[in-house]
Amino acid sequence: MDFLGLRIDMFENIWSYRELFIRGIWVTLGLTAVGYVGGFILGLIVGMGKLSKRKWIHIPAKMYVDFFRGTPLLVQILLIHTALIPSMFGHSLGFFVSGSLALMLNSAAYNAEIIRAGIQSLDKGQMEAARSLGMPHNTAMKLIILPQAFRRMIPPLGNELIALLKDSSLVTVIAAGDLLYAGKVVAGAYSRFWEPYLTVAILYLLLTFICGKLINYVEDRFSNSYVPSPRRPLKRSVVGGGPR
Repeated sequence: MDFLGLRIDMFENIWSYRELFIRGIWVTLGLTAVGYVGGFILGLIVGMGKLSKRKWIHIPAKMYVDFFRGTPLLVQILLIHTALIPSMFGHSLGFFVSGSLALMLNSAAYNAEIIRAGIQSLDKGQMEAARSLGMPHNTAMKLIILPQAFRRMIPPLGNELIALLKDSSLVTVIAAGDLLYAGKVVAGAYSRFWEPYLTVAILYLLLTFICGKLINYVEDRFSNSYVPSPRRPLKRSVVGGGPR
């Protein structure tokens, strides 16, 4: 049965490859998780470096952001997988190491700009007030500035997570066994492209939908208007068999 060029019975064949798609989903989620967590940590360091008044810290941080934001992620993946890692270790370390490293370095550049903008969006009087109380700069940044800025960073950081999840499909160019790779295998096996890639698109849509819901929860949880639910009063314990 055909519908808009789709063969409905083809989805039965795709179902027989369900284990390949499930494995691809886990690989996609693994690449995204490693790339995002590493990218956030590195992005925090680079973002703080861009705010530094010391040129030997500021200039390298700025060059890093300019390079990874100004070049395609696909080129970065190929450079890391075919040039950087083999030249350092003498051989490839596999698609997962190369792919997660490329995603991490790329995500760090965007996260650095998000963190820098979030910190600079706060009033300068916050830092001045903390310093006037004798608080060191690093302590004030850790206890006063970053907690407030983090609330403003959540929406763009969430968008970066969704973007990284979708960009992880580019890792298939180095033979990664991700979700898109599963679709390519099925498409090559049956010489049909509508159904396999439509299945991949629906699965990516489902993953981004779940991520969006999680991001909305975190955003509501850390918003200024969040009111925690009241705690139930603790029951008095009975000591020595006295009256309840």
